[in-house]
Amino acid sequence: MALHLKTKTNINGTGASQNLDVPGIVKGVIDDIRANGDQAVRKYSDKFDKWTPKSFLLNKGQIEEIISKVPQQTIADIKTVQSNVRTFALAQKETIKDLEMEIQPGVHLGHKNIPIDCVGAYIPGGRYPLLASAHMTILTAKAAGVPKVIACTPPINGEVPPATIAAMYYAGADEIWVLGGVQAIAAMAIGTETMQKVDFIAGPGNAFVAEAKRQLFGEIGIDLPAGPTEVLIVADEKANPTTIATDLLSQAEHGPDTPAVLITNSKAVGEASLLEVYRLLDILPTKGIASISWANFGEVIVVPSLDEAYQLADFYASEHVQILTERPREALVKMNNYGALFLGDMTCVSYGDKCIGTNHVLPTKKAGRFTGGLWVGKFLKTVTYQEVTSEKASGELGRLCGRAARAEKFEGHARSGDLRASLYLKDKFEWLSN
Repeated sequence: MALHLKTKTNINGTGASQNLDVPGIVKGVIDDIRANGDQAVRKYSDKFDKWTPKSFLLNKGQIEEIISKVPQQTIADIKTVQSNVRTFALAQKETIKDLEMEIQPGVHLGHKNIPIDCVGAYIPGGRYPLLASAHMTILTAKAAGVPKVIACTPPINGEVPPATIAAMYYAGADEIWVLGGVQAIAAMAIGTETMQKVDFIAGPGNAFVAEAKRQLFGEIGIDLPAGPTEVLIVADEKANPTTIATDLLSQAEHGPDTPAVLITNSKAVGEASLLEVYRLLDILPTKGIASISWANFGEVIVVPSLDEAYQLADFYASEHVQILTERPREALVKMNNYGALFLGDMTCVSYGDKCIGTNHVLPTKKAGRFTGGLWVGKFLKTVTYQEVTSEKASGELGRLCGRAARAEKFEGHARSGDLRASLYLKDKFEWLSN
């Protein structure tokens, strides 16, 4: 039986969008942009971001000028992180193979992996300039072979974010737009007088961005539905409470609605970690956000055994699962439902968020039960083809098709099969003799 040392309280009024009709607001913006194009995009950029430049699209000279303002160490770090992301993404792509086989003599089946033609990448701004999202979306799409990536990021406090622009440029964006929110998502998905319509949109964002992607899904593809960041730590009796507390709070600062959960088989570790959270929270510069998340969505749960800890963690299906145990690789066998695993105390979720090379766009709200995160495979369409090169095989398939189709009352389908049986095996059909 689980013992809850700290449970979430769900205090109302913690999120900026909590009392707003987010779906209704988003639908209104999308409908307006669909009807009025660039004029509506400009109106909402002014309304939400106080941002109305002559052009939202940056030209080459503007990009070079903006990047010149970025410290050289930041540029070097961007390139190092992007090298990590590119190396892993290209290695992943190598595991995705085209296929062709002769399933029986003269019957050839195959599949090809074709990159999406045009992808939109959304790089959030708002509270923080999220440089890493440029690496995860733009660069990964380019590693998959996507010919054109249109990238959007919002202004921050009415200013272009230089380091974000640098990250977008070095990741390989073909177009860089300083445009944010629903208006950016809708413009990319629908297309306007100045923006090309994309086929697929990737990237995280706030509740409005997530809702816009949800409403436009089907018209375009999306990477995955995204909610607030989540972190869950599985710890044993040897885990360090300071490490646990530090890593829980590292994610709690993302926003006021971030679940941060510890599951442990040690009551002593649970209690010590809880005390450390409050000690470290008091001196954390981002306490204003992290404390709200911890108050509303923080949990410390003690279970009788590590096996039960893994079972409960699988039920949570958290976005980020950190394993602080003596044998962390056990989780690879014991667990199935998560966005990403971080194994051992030398690894942390922040590495995945910022620099290690795996993708940080991951499933939340239990979506880890049915999908993984963003990767090169999301930017590829696996399409099939078939060819019959044997008359005998085509005739035999025709007979099989005729029987199978008539069992389902599809006479038109059956006659396609009959025709091949007649042409190649000389079968006689009354409908063909008329």
